[in-house]
Amino acid sequence: MKQRYTKNNRSNKSKKTFLQSNNTYVALFAAGFFSLVLISACSPDTFSDDSSIAAEQSDSGSDKNLQDAKDIQNNIKNSYARLASKRSNICPKLIQEEIDSQVIERTEEVMVDNHCDYFLYPRNGQHISVSTNDSQIEALLIVPTLHDFANGDYQVSSYDKHVVRLSYNGATYKPEHFVYDVAVTVSN
Repeated sequence: MKQRYTKNNRSNKSKKTFLQSNNTYVALFAAGFFSLVLISACSPDTFSDDSSIAAEQSDSGSDKNLQDAKDIQNNIKNSYARLASKRSNICPKLIQEEIDSQVIERTEEVMVDNHCDYFLYPRNGQHISVSTNDSQIEALLIVPTLHDFANGDYQVSSYDKHVVRLSYNGATYKPEHFVYDVAVTVSN
């Protein structure tokens, strides 16, 4: 039994020595690899004039990307508003002038929330006026500037998106589905 024990002891020693040498080689290889990565990352040769120019362009490009993102978001809202214009209970809505007509009429509109926005793209110099069939509705222009239509028409100063907001301004509780008629007049 003693011989067997000594024989197993020798084989265990050789296995331990072999594993220890493999661990040493792996550790040396890893240290060499990480040192090469560190040296190449810190080397000034990796930064050239082209990369600094690209960094400057990316700074100015980020402003362009931000503007592009805003334009895309605006287009999505307009597309949604165009589809919503066919339904009476969905807001915001895109309204457009009919050919040979200055009045855009929307009848039996349903105000689900506390307000409903109407998007409009009038031309420079035109006048916008809004009238509703209910005195509990307040009509405001909120984009590009704030204007209360109770004070009169609004003269368009630039071709831009104009947002007319109709909001419930009654003294009583607003019904869940408030039905109203609205007429937006866009005249020259």
